[in-house]
Amino acid sequence: MTATADDYLWFFDRFPALGEAYCLTLVSGLGPGDVVERLGATSDELVARCAEWLDDVPHGMSLDDLGEAAMAGPGEYGMWDGHFFGAAALGDWCLIVEPNDSMGVDAAIAGPLSEGRRLVSHFRNVNAVKRFHWMEDGELRLRFEPPFAATRHGADPDGAVEAMRLAGFDLEGEPGCFTVDDVRRHTGAVFALAENLTGVRLTPELLAGSAYLGAVAPRP
Repeated sequence: MTATADDYLWFFDRFPALGEAYCLTLVSGLGPGDVVERLGATSDELVARCAEWLDDVPHGMSLDDLGEAAMAGPGEYGMWDGHFFGAAALGDWCLIVEPNDSMGVDAAIAGPLSEGRRLVSHFRNVNAVKRFHWMEDGELRLRFEPPFAATRHGADPDGAVEAMRLAGFDLEGEPGCFTVDDVRRHTGAVFALAENLTGVRLTPELLAGSAYLGAVAPRP
């Protein structure tokens, strides 16, 4: 079954804080430990700063734990020196959740992580800047900003056109002023496209109920 924006309208309603600023990445053929190793990440500082007041750090962290730990770093306003993330196994895929970060759409990081496999990521920040990336074996196949889906970049910018249309993107229209409902539908379409490219359906229960391995990856 093809996913559409309607299948993911729950995201902002169920996870309003995460919806304000997040990056979600799906990468095939790796487990959470593999992701941590490939990124050169460690959990040492996370354990040192959070283990006394959060349960199951770094293994078995909940989505709520990730949200709290994301703002518990040593820097100003609780920021981490590197990229803080949580990784959870979803069958043959690994889900990487970044509250208020953007590692998954940084080609310098995601490119090497995608070598020999598929990686799909989408990002939004507090300024409502949005990005979608599809990488294959180290190559950026598709990159676009979800509100402006008619403008696409990458090695194969038209390779997912049908999947984009089915997900609910307007590929011909000129963008205008966006309503709150438009933003919800754009985000729903982003989640749907990620599913259509990976075969992984995210649900509120899966996102909230998964056990995440927390770690911090160095910045390039």
